[in-house]
Amino acid sequence: MNATLKKNGLTARNLAGIALIGVALAVLPFVLGMAGQSWVRILNFALLYVMLSLGLNIVVGFAGLLDLGYIAFYAVGAYVWALLASPHFGLHLPFWAILPIALALACLFGVLLGAPTLKLRGDYLAIVTLGFGEIIRIFLNNLNAPVNITNGPQGLNRIDTFKVGSFAFGRTETLMGIRFTGPEKYYYLLLGLTLLIVLVCVRLQNSRIGRAWEAIREDEIAAKAMGINTRNVKLLAFAMGASFGGVAGALFASMQGFVSPESFSLMESISILCMVVLGGMGHIPGVILGALILAALPEFLRAVVEPLQNMLFGSVVLDPEGIRMLLFGLAMVCVMLFRPAGLWPSAVRRRELSSRNRGGES
Repeated sequence: MNATLKKNGLTARNLAGIALIGVALAVLPFVLGMAGQSWVRILNFALLYVMLSLGLNIVVGFAGLLDLGYIAFYAVGAYVWALLASPHFGLHLPFWAILPIALALACLFGVLLGAPTLKLRGDYLAIVTLGFGEIIRIFLNNLNAPVNITNGPQGLNRIDTFKVGSFAFGRTETLMGIRFTGPEKYYYLLLGLTLLIVLVCVRLQNSRIGRAWEAIREDEIAAKAMGINTRNVKLLAFAMGASFGGVAGALFASMQGFVSPESFSLMESISILCMVVLGGMGHIPGVILGALILAALPEFLRAVVEPLQNMLFGSVVLDPEGIRMLLFGLAMVCVMLFRPAGLWPSAVRRRELSSRNRGGES
């Protein structure tokens, strides 16, 4: 038994650690629920941001393509669910029909973005992708005339929750004597899909395609000279990253029950990019850490800053939202100065930066 575990790269200590993490993840929503269901909702949104960050990490971290319009794919997935599972068109399709459509349509939009930008790099690619994200948001905001498709800036409401048969994730139920609220049920759904996306990303990174992405990131000309079809590989990076965004958007719409163009602003794209950079580009555990920190920390500050000011000064001196963005910016500056590879960089990325620094000094 022990020999088999060691052959697979696992030891008894590894298995014990995995079991402890599994137990902690299983009971986490109930622990947070003691402080209020709002914290479980925050945890659910953190998992959505983990999905988005992992998708953007394929484009930015693996392939080295700077994408500032990633939130557009999130919007596509959200509106696909909203249009096919709401009274707006009178359609109430099941999840197994909507999720593949959201994934495929987001994937198609990823290819449509990637195709005309194949020869662009760096700042030029960033500007084009930024424009693409804004175009999608403006379209969603204005497709309410002459035919009302998206209901414009008013958004779409009364969106169906995620259902498996008669089991609805949006309402409280008692199962085997245990009371599960809607946010708690969504937590397990989001956690399962997040783990699946992590598994796909790990397999992709260690595959031939993942090595081709990294070759393009390091030197596209050299990668092309070695026989890599850079055109198809870059399109695949955009398509794979976009598909994860589409799935996350569909789950966002089902969980919220309401979507509007305001949820898909440029600031959201920048926030997701910051999660990837803060955690460590190209390193899956680092990206997950960055997403969890930047998704949960603002809500923690919002809950702590105002009571703390009341206790110290007797009134609110600084707006919590302003402090949140100030600390957000300060954290990013400090990371770029002292941890340029991110909070949890990969060993390869750490070696690259150290070798560049030594080369600059010499």
